[in-house]
Amino acid sequence: MPKKKSSDRKTIDKVFVLLGTAATVLLIVVGSLAWYGFRFATNMVHDQLSSQKIFFPAAGSAGLPASEFPDLQKYGGKQVADGEMAKAYADGFIGRHLEAIAGGKTYAEISTEAKANPTNATLQAQKATLFQGETLRGMLLGDGYGFWTFGIIAKWVALASFVAAIAMAVLSLLGYKHYRKIHN
Repeated sequence: MPKKKSSDRKTIDKVFVLLGTAATVLLIVVGSLAWYGFRFATNMVHDQLSSQKIFFPAAGSAGLPASEFPDLQKYGGKQVADGEMAKAYADGFIGRHLEAIAGGKTYAEISTEAKANPTNATLQAQKATLFQGETLRGMLLGDGYGFWTFGIIAKWVALASFVAAIAMAVLSLLGYKHYRKIHN
């Protein structure tokens, strides 16, 4: 009987070492894929935003007065090149300008009014401006900020996976060392 218990223990120890090694490899693969996702998403957003050549007006200038845009002064004169800047430009800059166009009404609201009154030049101009502004704002938020955010999440998943892989590798090595000490 004692032989059977020793044999069972040896098998269990061996399985745990193998499972730990497999978990280490799996965590490295997950971390590598997540890191690739992070680099792909953030590089794609950077490249696409940079090619658009969108710049904040200079800080404190007539286009970006500190009294109206205190939260955007840190971006003054800078090019929109990442998700955080895209969100700031979309919400803080475009969003505030859109609110001023038609008393806070949205494109959908003005469009309805413009359809009911097609000869009203003011409504037609507001409709066109709101459409363009809300479209750009939506693209910056969805394609810029949204995609960027997924990339940042992937970065943290990758880092967590790599840390867990290191911990699992250490535990597997300790388990292997224990296995060799006890069963050899």
